[in-house]
Amino acid sequence: MSIIKSLSVGNGDMFYIKHGSDNFSIIDCCLDETTKVRIVNEIIAESKGKGISRFISTHPDEDHIRGLTYLDSYINIVNFYCVKNEATKKDASTDFKKCCEFRDSDKAFYLEKDCSRKWMNKEGDGRGSSGIDILWPITSNDAFKEALQIAKDGGSPNNISPIIKYSLNGGVTALWMGDLETEFLISIEPDLDLPKVDILFAPHHGRDSAKIPEEYLQVLDPKIVIIGEAPSQHLNYYKNYNTITQNSAGDITLDCAKGEIDIYVSNKGYSVNFLDNENKTAFNYYLGTLNL
Repeated sequence: MSIIKSLSVGNGDMFYIKHGSDNFSIIDCCLDETTKVRIVNEIIAESKGKGISRFISTHPDEDHIRGLTYLDSYINIVNFYCVKNEATKKDASTDFKKCCEFRDSDKAFYLEKDCSRKWMNKEGDGRGSSGIDILWPITSNDAFKEALQIAKDGGSPNNISPIIKYSLNGGVTALWMGDLETEFLISIEPDLDLPKVDILFAPHHGRDSAKIPEEYLQVLDPKIVIIGEAPSQHLNYYKNYNTITQNSAGDITLDCAKGEIDIYVSNKGYSVNFLDNENKTAFNYYLGTLNL
C-alpha cells in the first residue's frame, strides 16, 4: 500500500508519496505564509519512521520551489533529485539560490531516462525500492539540449522537466510531467516510450499551453487526469477523459492498494460520477474508488 497526495497550494505544484516500502518522496515545493506550517507539519508526521527521504525538483520555477528554504530548515533535505542543469534567474529568489545550492552539491542525484539508484528503483540492504522510474530526459536529444540552454540563459526552465513514473506492484501507475509544454512534447515524440497509466497529473497545472497531445493520450490511456490549479481561464479540461480538478477538489489523497485506489478530497462538496462507492473511511471526504 502507498499514499499519493496532491496538495492544494494555489498556482503551483507540491506532492508527496508515502511508499509502502521504507521510502518517502516529495515532488516539488510551493509554500506560502498561509500554508507552510500546516503542510510541513503534515510532511514531518507522514514521513516519520521512513529511512529514506528524497526531494524531487522537476524544474526551478518559483511555483515549484517556493518555500524550499523553509522546508529544508525543518526536514533537512539530504537527497535532492533534479535534471542536471545550469539554470539562472536575473532576480534570483532565496529559494532559487537554495535550489541551485542543492543542485550543485554532493546531495544531488541527476535524473535522466532509465537512471537507477538505491532505493529509488533498486532494492538492497534489506530495503525495498520506491517504485519511481524516470522516462525522460534523454540528455543527447537536441530539443532537450536547447531547453537546457534557454534555462541557462535565464529563460523558462519548463522544458527541462523530467517525466516521472511511480508504480505500485499490482496497483497504481502514476505519471508526472512537470511543466513540459505542448510544442516541446510534440518535438520529442519520436524518442518517448510511454506506458499506460492510471493517474496522469496534467503538466503545467493543467494549462492549455501544456495540453498533452492526443496521440500521447491514446498511448497513456489514463483512467483519471488530475488537473492542477492554474487560473480557470487557462485550463484545458481534457474532455473525453475522467478528470479531478484541484481548483474545486482541494487536497487530493490517493490511498493505493493492489487492484484499487481509494480517492479522498478536502472539499466536502466536490463529487464525480465515474468512481465506485465502497464507503471507505480512511480519510475525510471520500470521493470514491477506482478499481483497476
